This record gives sequence, structure tokens and C-alpha cells, in this order.
Amino acid sequence: MAFGEGERPLYEIKANLFKGLAHPYRIRVLEILAGVEEAPVSELIAETGLEASHLSQHLSVLRRYGLVVSDRRASVVYYRLAFPQVADLLQVARQLLAELVRSSQERGASVDALPTISAAS
Repeated sequence: MAFGEGERPLYEIKANLFKGLAHPYRIRVLEILAGVEEAPVSELIAETGLEASHLSQHLSVLRRYGLVVSDRRASVVYYRLAFPQVADLLQVARQLLAELVRSSQERGASVDALPTISAAS
């Protein structure tokens, strides 16, 4: 089944959402914004340690994928999450990561408990 331009399958749209999330600094920006109503670019620069040009690129990606919105007031641009569910998604991802780390540690402990193997002479 072929899809027209406006009829992309949901899984493709979902994949694009995750493309917007697919960088550590973009995740960091979203986490900052999840904790506040809005933040000026200067605050995001201070919190991330990014140069303005690099932050601008990441914010552009986040806007393109509909994760953040901006509002210019005088010479200051403010950003906020486009939807409160973005913060929920970050929280669920953090919980999943914690489970993955615990599971990995448990598997590591199981491997460490295996009997040693003597090297062949």
C-alpha cells in the first residue's frame, strides 16, 4: 500500500519524533524545559554549556519535530515544551533506563559468579 505525502504511517511519524530526541544535548534541553514554564535562550546556554550556534541548531531540530515552541519578546527568545506529555515521556524514559541499568548490573553479577576457566597450557 502506497502512502501519499499527507498519509504517512504512524510508525514513521513516531520514528521522526524519536529522531528529535536522538541527541544528548536535545534531551538535556528538554529536561531543563520540563522543570520550568519557559526559559530564555541565555538560560539554556548557561545550563547546557553549549555555544549559542550549537544550541540554536539543537533548538531548530526540536522545533522541527514539534517538541518545543518559542516566543520572542523584544530581543529575548523564550522556549517551552510544546506539550506537557514531553515531560512525561522523559520521565518514562528515565524509569526505563534505570530498569535497563539494574538489569544489566544483575546480568553482570551473574557472569561474575560463573566459575573461572583455567587457561590451557
